[in-house]
Amino acid sequence: MNLRMKLLVVPCAALSFAGGVALATSPESKPEPLPQHVLPASKDGNLVLGLCDGETSLEVAGVKDGQKLTRAQAITATAQLMDDWRKKNPNANWDDVPGPVLAQASPPATKKSPAPAPQPNPGAKPSGNDVRQGGMGAETGAKAVPQQQKVHLQTGHTYGAYSERDEQVWADSVQAAVKDGHRVFHDADALGGTVGVSCDMCHPDAANTHPETYPKYQVQLGRVALLRDMINWCIENPVRGKPLADGDPKMRAMEAYIYAQRKGVKLEYGKH
Repeated sequence: MNLRMKLLVVPCAALSFAGGVALATSPESKPEPLPQHVLPASKDGNLVLGLCDGETSLEVAGVKDGQKLTRAQAITATAQLMDDWRKKNPNANWDDVPGPVLAQASPPATKKSPAPAPQPNPGAKPSGNDVRQGGMGAETGAKAVPQQQKVHLQTGHTYGAYSERDEQVWADSVQAAVKDGHRVFHDADALGGTVGVSCDMCHPDAANTHPETYPKYQVQLGRVALLRDMINWCIENPVRGKPLADGDPKMRAMEAYIYAQRKGVKLEYGKH
């Protein structure tokens, strides 16, 4: 390679590297930040709370901005916010009927595990109409799974035979997630809130969350939203906390809890 070619190669390599960096750090590769509910300022420096509609707000007299409400104060303030919202939206379809205190996920008591497919006798000579089924049966494969005490371990194949113990393990695991979501949903500190407000104050027992209608267009966000987008919207605005990552255990638990509270309701994505 002569000197002229070397001089050309170096700038090209630098441009390629710069282009790679630009692509890796492109704004399109980052999650789009959610819009904020801009609250009116208090002339007395009091705390101003906002509702999850992105419009309704309330000044809390006697509590300065930066101070945290007690749970009793927060319940009173959010009740006033909800009352103001209802007066402005008398015809709105608000679901005031809460679900059960904690939805239960339990396996059917009478359901039987599917029987493994019959396997032909390896020593038998097939007739002209016989079709051999190769591979390992679910029951045989289950025996090959190492068993450990006090460990949630499925004994059967994912899509093969499974036992009543497997079903109980699954139900217990789901119920643990739902229970943890119930805890976070009702705890301002667990949500990372800074004003003492928790999700249950506006949505008792996850009422009017309607997870069965997502994805749908949300006016507050100005785009199509998933349930977790609205959870983060509420955490950032009414709760005044920091958004949770998609894989955050708290986010996953709250989604499990909210969905569990609507068990049996048909899916109607996009509905308002």
